[in-house]
Amino acid sequence: MAKEGGHGETVVKRVSGKGHDDAHGGSWKVAFADFCLALLCLFLVLWLLASREQEALKQVVRQADNSRIDEGAGLMAQSLGGPRGSLIDREPMPPREGSSAPGHDFARADSEASPGQKVSRVNYESPSDMEALARVMRKLSADAGLEGNVLAVVTPYGLRVMLHDTDQQGMFERGSWYASERLRKLLRSLGPLFAQMENQMLIVGHTDSVQYAMRDDMAFSNWTLSSNRALSARSQLMAGGMPASSVLQVVGMADRSPVNAEEPTAGVNRRIELLILTRKQAELVSAMYGRPTERLPLAEGAFATMPDRAALEQLRNQVASPSAR
Repeated sequence: MAKEGGHGETVVKRVSGKGHDDAHGGSWKVAFADFCLALLCLFLVLWLLASREQEALKQVVRQADNSRIDEGAGLMAQSLGGPRGSLIDREPMPPREGSSAPGHDFARADSEASPGQKVSRVNYESPSDMEALARVMRKLSADAGLEGNVLAVVTPYGLRVMLHDTDQQGMFERGSWYASERLRKLLRSLGPLFAQMENQMLIVGHTDSVQYAMRDDMAFSNWTLSSNRALSARSQLMAGGMPASSVLQVVGMADRSPVNAEEPTAGVNRRIELLILTRKQAELVSAMYGRPTERLPLAEGAFATMPDRAALEQLRNQVASPSAR
């Protein structure tokens, strides 16, 4: 720009403030916020993965505890580090049939037996025997804190013991066959009781009517759940000292036999049943699946006639023959 009066040109330099704005503006703050958000998302994803891995590990441990139902893997040891007598609690037992000593119990019988002498096992047949056995079970359930979860009923075929859920307390975790701490304590305390009995039992698992979301052929169902719960109960009884020969059958019935049919989702329908059979009833159940016989005494003057022997033998041969499969 030229000015009057002979002076030279004056140069006016305009300084841009763009660099100053870059150093002290807000664009870097936006970038830093984006970085922090991405980092937070990364931490969240890592936390979720770690939680899932921890839950998976817990599930593996639970399944390992209950995988003793797999006999082929040999996980259910027949001996727990020494004589079973040193590992089990001695509980009062009902008197054996015809015994003149009503206060007889197996702790006393064991102490009176000479070394090397095998203590005879007791067989309970009469309703009075079964009722005495029921009283002992009620006491053990009360000691385990499950007095309201156990129902014992004397029936013509033996003693029916139901270990069922209530609104306040469950026997298993919902949807799982992992037994609660109190149920494990009760079942293991029943092990010594059954170890001194000749009677055999059925272990039956039941669920309520709530179904799993997946319904395809290979999905986990109430059939699987009820069977696994029955097998889990068996493993806990054996861990307490019950011999494997005490169990005649392990069955899962899903929701097919509710106790409270009017309310299919009621807690009492979620249960494990121990059916302690009389000798005659055990023979009858065993004959249904074993070698057929002509007939078995069901009661005095009454017999249970088996199906045709030749037809049963033919069926057994078809099942056993590989070519028939």
